[in-house]
Amino acid sequence: MDHALRVAAASIMHESNSFSKEPTQLSDFTFRSGSNRDSTLSAWAANRNEVAGFLDGAAELGFAILPIVYAVATPSGPVSAEAFEGLADILLQGLRAANPFDGVLLALHGAMYSETYAHADEELVRRVRSEIGLGIPLVVTHDFHANISPEIVALCDALIIYQQNPHIDTWERGLRAARLMGRILRGEIRPRQALAKPPMLWNIVHQNTFAEPLFPITQASIDLEKQPGILAASVACGYQYNDVPHLGPSVVVVTDDDETRARAEAESLSKRMWERPEATRFDLPDAAAAVAAAIRAERFPVGLFDAGDNIGGGSPGDETALVAEFVRQRAQGWVAALCDPEAVAAALNRGIGAAFDLSVGGKSPGSHTGPVRIRGVVRSLHDGRFVEPEVRHGGQNFWDMGTSVVIEQEDSAPEATNYLLITTKRCCPFSLGQLTSCGITPGRQRILAVKGTVAPRAAYGPVCASIVLVDTPGVTSVNPRCFEFRRVRPGVLGLQ
Repeated sequence: MDHALRVAAASIMHESNSFSKEPTQLSDFTFRSGSNRDSTLSAWAANRNEVAGFLDGAAELGFAILPIVYAVATPSGPVSAEAFEGLADILLQGLRAANPFDGVLLALHGAMYSETYAHADEELVRRVRSEIGLGIPLVVTHDFHANISPEIVALCDALIIYQQNPHIDTWERGLRAARLMGRILRGEIRPRQALAKPPMLWNIVHQNTFAEPLFPITQASIDLEKQPGILAASVACGYQYNDVPHLGPSVVVVTDDDETRARAEAESLSKRMWERPEATRFDLPDAAAAVAAAIRAERFPVGLFDAGDNIGGGSPGDETALVAEFVRQRAQGWVAALCDPEAVAAALNRGIGAAFDLSVGGKSPGSHTGPVRIRGVVRSLHDGRFVEPEVRHGGQNFWDMGTSVVIEQEDSAPEATNYLLITTKRCCPFSLGQLTSCGITPGRQRILAVKGTVAPRAAYGPVCASIVLVDTPGVTSVNPRCFEFRRVRPGVLGLQ
């Protein structure tokens, strides 16, 4: 390949819960860059995600990457109109400054929702296409939880989506996108793609790609990519906390110059999803029942996944349904994390070893639960930063939950101590480092409260004797009937 070829690369990632009352501002985004191109690319390569895959694919195929912008924010509420326009301006101005280039690689979440654009990622792609014209190839990657519109598929040359949930294939999908871009620039392929959407809500409870009913469908997409002429095959389950017209699962198949085959293969996988209506239903215990069962369990730890306060789905991370039951039922050996900057400040003021008696959690706007009184002692203080060396959900290695404290609840048994980790920043529980960095050994505890639904399995699966999804209240409740959908196209099975 001609080493003069240049590809602009950018990433703007946000999963926006349209039902959250906490909007996302531009200041909530972290921008990963350096003082020059080389240091910026080094910062981009630090994690095991799709952007790192872009870089490795470019090195393999011999084209230069022009870094434009890398912006990411923890899932939360709708992106404000001002923040969206700010992100779009940074992206477009960066493309103008980098011109000329031969192609664009763009990593987007696929479930960004702004105050002005329901399918906000689609609007970004529309503006990028308008900026670069039709002659420049545009390859886009999406998260498995993307809600994909026909428009975004029409606007790009190829759309490649994570195939796995937990997302442990992010680097591989970025690498595939870069390789596909390289082949386009060499003139070896002419991508043609098709979208199929079964009219159903594939409930988040059933979005584990390593278990039924999704596993065989995911495996079929992986096998399909091994066939000649298939450039990419992706099955996305969608994000049920977006009130958007194109809510729900999607199949995108990219072929080499064969639109008819792309459409047929996409429809075939979509049909397989439609034939699993059980994926629209759920039957989970509530907090009281789940805690009671965990107390009676014979093998530990029991992982109780707090689905209603799923930080990875945009929740505030301070709902107290499980903690309240731990206290009420006098559970022993439990660990939980809550985001409560006020409580952290109070513990810091008291110091290690001091008595702690405060109401914690349940303070965010629109909280579905109230604060819970915790009595105990301040066991330890931490800066909240830790590193996850393994490939976990999303491929992120470096984490920061802000200044944090561990409270040891009073009267808990020495052999089964109760710990409450209180953080100043919301932190998705995708790494056991969240606990081990604070001196807590998860495998020695009896009950682990985890604020997620499927994503934390990559970290917690190896240590837990069992994992129980819990139907807790919150802005990420697994029950779609808890929300009012106004924009979703009619006839979606499982929505009501």
